[in-house]
Amino acid sequence: MSKIKNAFTHGKAFIAFITAGDPSLDITEELIINMSKAGADLIEIGIPFSDPVAEGIVIQQADERALIAGTTTDKIFQMLERIREKIEVPLAFMTYVNPIYTYGAEKFLGNCKKCGIDAIIVPDLPFEEKGELKPFCEKYGVDLISLIAPTSHERIKMIAKEAQGFVYCVSSMGVTGVRSEITTNISEMVKLVKEEQNIPCAIGFGISTPEQAKAMAQDADGVIVGSAIVKLVAQYGKDCVEPVCDYVRAMKAALL
Repeated sequence: MSKIKNAFTHGKAFIAFITAGDPSLDITEELIINMSKAGADLIEIGIPFSDPVAEGIVIQQADERALIAGTTTDKIFQMLERIREKIEVPLAFMTYVNPIYTYGAEKFLGNCKKCGIDAIIVPDLPFEEKGELKPFCEKYGVDLISLIAPTSHERIKMIAKEAQGFVYCVSSMGVTGVRSEITTNISEMVKLVKEEQNIPCAIGFGISTPEQAKAMAQDADGVIVGSAIVKLVAQYGKDCVEPVCDYVRAMKAALL
């Protein structure tokens, strides 16, 4: 079993997202280590990018802060190499096609393996074009996570058949961000996936409260939270580690 799938073997999984380098890579390092202790079952690390098309304003601004602070992909790899031996929690990169191609796809995936990244999530990589990255992912043992959206319909089974690690179920149309209400028929999305492959399904985009997490987890195997955590980082800056970990504990408790 891959480390990614293993994240879903301790009950409903809580998946936390942060932007690397916001407010600094030193704080990112502290956040990853302490969020794993606070109950995060899997941690997504966003590589800051100047054109993050799937992200709302909260994560866009985090990307800007991280880039202004001098964050680079190489510095992120170096930071992860330092901490990988300290933590067991699975780690995934959230990034885009352009940064991977600019860096060099094989070099990027090779460094993912070297620093202990277990999966990559690439929202702007169409299913039909995943062959551009899949051979390198397979060569270096990194899961390429598939995303499905409420509009995927007949594509869901096709995507699910070849999915690895877990399926990222996008709860709402549009970009990432906190939402007061999520009305998508999550159970139907998950049902279609499970009919094709018995693979964990995690819901992301818009979840921010313990109540929402608990409700979404009724139909899914885990929940993904990004913007609500990134907001805390923006609010508290270098003092964000404790508030973020308090939030992670509350969200994980809601899933127990």
